[in-house]
Amino acid sequence: MNLTLKVWRQTNSKTPGHFETYQAKEVLKDMSFLEMLDVVNEEIIGQRREPIAFDSDCREGICGSCSLVINGIPHGGHKATAACQLHMRHFQDGQTITIEPWRAQAFPPVKDLIVDRSAFDRIIQAGGFVSVNTGGTPDANAIPVPKEISDLAMDAAQCIGCGACVAACKNASAMLFVAAKVSHLNLLPQGAAEKDRRALNMVTQMDAEGFGACTVTGSCEAVCPKEISLSFISKLNRDYGVAILKGK
Repeated sequence: MNLTLKVWRQTNSKTPGHFETYQAKEVLKDMSFLEMLDVVNEEIIGQRREPIAFDSDCREGICGSCSLVINGIPHGGHKATAACQLHMRHFQDGQTITIEPWRAQAFPPVKDLIVDRSAFDRIIQAGGFVSVNTGGTPDANAIPVPKEISDLAMDAAQCIGCGACVAACKNASAMLFVAAKVSHLNLLPQGAAEKDRRALNMVTQMDAEGFGACTVTGSCEAVCPKEISLSFISKLNRDYGVAILKGK
């Protein structure tokens, strides 16, 4: 399978970027999308040219590093699939594939397809930690948690912080990410001590980072590789409203 790639190239955040065209030759259908880029980079390096810079780590859909907009859709548009899990069998021989980075004010470009997502780290840091003195380490089942609640908390905890929700949103909102990170702690009794402060501080930090407002278009949920539900945004809005009323 032979493909034409239109790849965004940008030296750094201070220089303008542009698309460059590359040929991906003899691509195997069982290759992942990132493996295909590795092969293309090998050819580019063989020509003594600068390879395409892109993020990756686990390549198993766990870390969230593989932040690529593929043909206009974050991660390529296949349900519950990160870019590293996307296989070349989903493309056709001779197809042209456009590859871009996340595009959001809060995610400044670093190089080529890599953006700086440290804004997410600062939002998580703003959430703080559980400050109660727990003494010795308790048994895992020492605090009973209803299964419905534990399952819901685990659904939220699946968020890998990739940023696809921001890239897909017309407002570059981070509400789905923040909602997941707040909810997976706020739903559990262990997180109740900091519940109000966590919601208030993380939303405040999100706004300070320059993310846009949520207008609930659902585009974030549609591209999320972990299928985080929009319902967590509703929960975050409730938690945030309660925190405001309490004056936390």
